[in-house]
Amino acid sequence: MVAADKNNNEPVLLVAFYRTDSGNEPVREWLKNLNRDDRKCIGEDIKTAQFGWPVGMPLIRKLEPGLWEVRSRIRLGIARVMFTVEGPTMILLHGFVKKARKSPLKELSTARKRLAELRQE
Repeated sequence: MVAADKNNNEPVLLVAFYRTDSGNEPVREWLKNLNRDDRKCIGEDIKTAQFGWPVGMPLIRKLEPGLWEVRSRIRLGIARVMFTVEGPTMILLHGFVKKARKSPLKELSTARKRLAELRQE
């Protein structure tokens, strides 16, 4: 698939969930544990990225080469969904609700690990 024509109302990127070897989709599972309004907010922000890629701040922040985050304001605070882009696909690697000013290294480490596993396949 080639990047969509922005006038055609088609997504620039497809969206996929990172899947573990055992078939789990951690971001999908995390989203299911949020309330409906928070899921909707995060989904709309991901859709904005999907249809408007490339998108910059304040919605999307590049963390490092090959790794970005969607930044969503939800009832619990600020949600982050870390993702990578492989060809025409935005792959959602890790999601969490941010509680401190900076994203915890543990969260970044989880996304990096999943990205490395994805690239080994």
